[in-house]
Amino acid sequence: MNKDQGIGAVILVGSVAGIVLYAWLIYTFTILVLQITAFVAVAGILGIAAWIGWTMATTPPPAPLEPEPASPEPSVSAEKQA
Repeated sequence: MNKDQGIGAVILVGSVAGIVLYAWLIYTFTILVLQITAFVAVAGILGIAAWIGWTMATTPPPAPLEPEPASPEPSVSAEKQA
């Protein structure tokens, strides 16, 4: 088993243990656990929205695009047609 597989196995076991623990907490402290879960979910979504807003508010605008100056020389495609 290489290092990545070992890390994957730890994540798998930890996830299953988390599911079992959460199920036991829901069974034992239903209202409190649901309130905490809802708060964490809403706070996470609003935190991501705040981060996006902060990033947009503090990022300088991009430089405006300037059109290419018209060249007095004929274009390559015009030379090929002649």
